[in-house]
Amino acid sequence: MAALQGKVAIVTGAASGFGAQIARRYVEQGAKVVIADLNGPAGEKAAAELGENAIAVACDVTKAADVSNAVRICVEKFGVPDIVVNNAGTTHRNQPMLDVDEATFDRVYAVNVKSIYHMAHAVVPLMRARKNGVILNVGSVAGIRPRPGLTWYNGSKGAVNMLSKSMAVELAPDNIRVNAICPVMGATALLEHFMGVPDTPENRARFVATIPLGRLCEPDDVAQVAVFLATDGAEYLTGLEVPVDGGRTV
Repeated sequence: MAALQGKVAIVTGAASGFGAQIARRYVEQGAKVVIADLNGPAGEKAAAELGENAIAVACDVTKAADVSNAVRICVEKFGVPDIVVNNAGTTHRNQPMLDVDEATFDRVYAVNVKSIYHMAHAVVPLMRARKNGVILNVGSVAGIRPRPGLTWYNGSKGAVNMLSKSMAVELAPDNIRVNAICPVMGATALLEHFMGVPDTPENRARFVATIPLGRLCEPDDVAQVAVFLATDGAEYLTGLEVPVDGGRTV
């Protein structure tokens, strides 16, 4: 039987990048998936490619009403979510910390951190009522071993990593497991922002040289971990900060 057969999942930021591959692997493993993404058309396209077990909802994760609406639609279409993956994220361009303007700072924290607050308010009561649930927050190795030039982003991911542990402790009596998946830099739309320089083979090579396994993180590296942590085989794992980083944090 498929590892996630009969499960219902919400994945934010799932129209592209890590989130899209998580949604794809979840559907392959038998789950029904709600793709919640700011880019409505891209979300619809991704859902169409995955077939009848995926639907898309336009969702700005910084807005409580949007998040609540996504959860409501999930319940109406597929049922109460068993799994929520808070994957949506953003960054500021790699630059000196004092050069990042306040609006960008606020946006980074709203998307990366406050979104989890909104989602917790929307899904934890539903999971508590069933005494079961899995919440996966996509943090980052940036919150473990920070790179210069990304100070405010690093701080936001440090918050994600820590609040995942705190949520895990608080929600354990309700049998709700919470873990943080912490990827290293990946070949996604945010790569140039992380590097702060053009995405050329030479510039990539400088960053790849800091990763012992010698390559950037691929979406499937994250998706495979997200599948395992959502399965019953991981039922005794909670409060983990899982680096998916090719050894970067060693």
